[in-house]
Amino acid sequence: MNCGRMENKILPYVDGRLKERERLEMEKHLATCAACQLRVNEFRMVAGFLEELPEIAPSAAFDVRVRARVAAEPRKQGWWAWFAPSPRVAFAASMLLLATVWIGWRNEMPQATPAEEAQIDQNMPVLENYDVLSEFGALTELPPPVQANDAGDTNQDQKEQKQPKQDDSSNQSM
Repeated sequence: MNCGRMENKILPYVDGRLKERERLEMEKHLATCAACQLRVNEFRMVAGFLEELPEIAPSAAFDVRVRARVAAEPRKQGWWAWFAPSPRVAFAASMLLLATVWIGWRNEMPQATPAEEAQIDQNMPVLENYDVLSEFGALTELPPPVQANDAGDTNQDQKEQKQPKQDDSSNQSM
């Protein structure tokens, strides 16, 4: 038998409060375990000493004093009781609830019409590519885009700048 299981049954065994089957099981274990048998004998000795002590009768006013002390103890209340003594807490909680409902109601998403949904579906591949390209590291190393002038002829300006250089080189060779 397991001594750990039997240790919880030692006091009921000594007091004679075990059922017949448990008592037989305990006696069988005590026959094979000297440590538990010693423990049972010690508890029997303590019980014998306690029986020898004179019985003390409480005073006549003892019962009245105990009842008065029990009545003076504060009653335990539920978790909701902290709202009652403090109207400020109840007011703050109701304002928090009201603000939460108001913010949730105010931020409702507008419903898209079927035409708007079709437009979004049509632009979805472009938007998906934009997400990929916006985080593409190689694009950060590109030179800045060429600024267009008022006429919008950036290519012609670049050609004119290159041609005088060629003319200068042809003049020098002559």
